[in-house]
Amino acid sequence: MSFGKVIWLTGMSGAGKSTISSVLEVKLLYKGFNVKVLDGDEVRTNLTSDLGFSKEDRDENIKRISYVAKCISDVDGIAIVAAISPYKDARQKAIALVGEDNFLGVFVKCDIDTLIDRDVKGLYEKAISGEIPNFTGISDPYEDPLEFEVVCNTAVETVEESVIKIIEQLKK
Repeated sequence: MSFGKVIWLTGMSGAGKSTISSVLEVKLLYKGFNVKVLDGDEVRTNLTSDLGFSKEDRDENIKRISYVAKCISDVDGIAIVAAISPYKDARQKAIALVGEDNFLGVFVKCDIDTLIDRDVKGLYEKAISGEIPNFTGISDPYEDPLEFEVVCNTAVETVEESVIKIIEQLKK
């Protein structure tokens, strides 16, 4: 029996995708699964450094991540993707590539005020002032994934509560 899965966490910068992914990875490894986290920042550094932040480049970034995630799930691994992935059409293409049965979508939701409050790097402040162009949620759009199975609202949930939600959905 195969169990390849792609768990796709999307949300704005600072919402908690990487934090949730790290805790989820440890829990799934402990349960005996083969797991690999594909973190958006690491992928940009090592696989997609040739891309910028235009819509076309963001879509290409998601396409490449989707392919790597599919390869992991094809060999019965679990790929945990933590990427902003702001556009619905790119996420739909990822689902189509991976296969709906092997894809678990997780919307890591957080309100803008909380994101600005927890922004230790000052990225939101720079984006609001215009220093950072094409910043998702400020000068570039973020299309909420209302079609995703799990919603983790990190403004009110703990990391542990979010991880439990994801694992419960995986069990289904």
